[in-house]
Amino acid sequence: MARVHVRSDVTLDEPFLVEGLPGVGLVGKIATDHLVDEFDMTYFASVDAEGLPQVGVYDEDSREALPPVRLYADEERDLLALQSDVPVDREAAPGFADALTNWLADVGATPLYLSGLPAPDLDVDEVPPVFGVATGDAATLLDEHDVGLPSEQGVVGGPTGALVNRAAELNLDAVGLVVESDPQFPDPAASKRLIDEGIEPLTGVTVDTAALVDHAEEIREQKERLAQQMQQAEESESSQAKPLRMFE
Repeated sequence: MARVHVRSDVTLDEPFLVEGLPGVGLVGKIATDHLVDEFDMTYFASVDAEGLPQVGVYDEDSREALPPVRLYADEERDLLALQSDVPVDREAAPGFADALTNWLADVGATPLYLSGLPAPDLDVDEVPPVFGVATGDAATLLDEHDVGLPSEQGVVGGPTGALVNRAAELNLDAVGLVVESDPQFPDPAASKRLIDEGIEPLTGVTVDTAALVDHAEEIREQKERLAQQMQQAEESESSQAKPLRMFE
């Protein structure tokens, strides 16, 4: 059974949630980790589901052991962040999506789901494009802030796709933000684009993303082990966007 375990009280008013499950280029995870660190967000809940690795994680210079999938909150900015230090596999994805979606509906949160679109030919100096899709009435948010439209038909897969699917089934407001990204290595530049072109305008929160450029190589090294784990996982278990022509 999947559950959200609330561990401390926070006061939020129709917050936005930024989702950071590991996927292509680790774009969502890098962006979400940056928000948690930049705003010193408060850890207040964990998410558990059958099939999730039963592990404890710890951080540098800290004695606290934590569950691998956690929710953080910033009351001042009315912001939530979903941080995961493990991949969510195929077995866990449906229950995970049900539990998180039901909880988000209960608290009145609008989720921003993040995916990388593999772009193996993306030039290192090229600015990766960002586009958005939506469920419920959230498309108006994308239109109001001029977030780009998809250039071709596609699908969001993996656990992030399960979350988007569940929101669509229930006709709940949710946004999917997709950025072209490196399919093999952690991509801080693509994560910066997600924040600058999607998360920041949609949430109304100002985020300093200079560190994602200044410390890009350090971030890549920190995330490389998780990226290798993701490469070893089956493609269907990895959160990513794909053009439908790949299935033709």
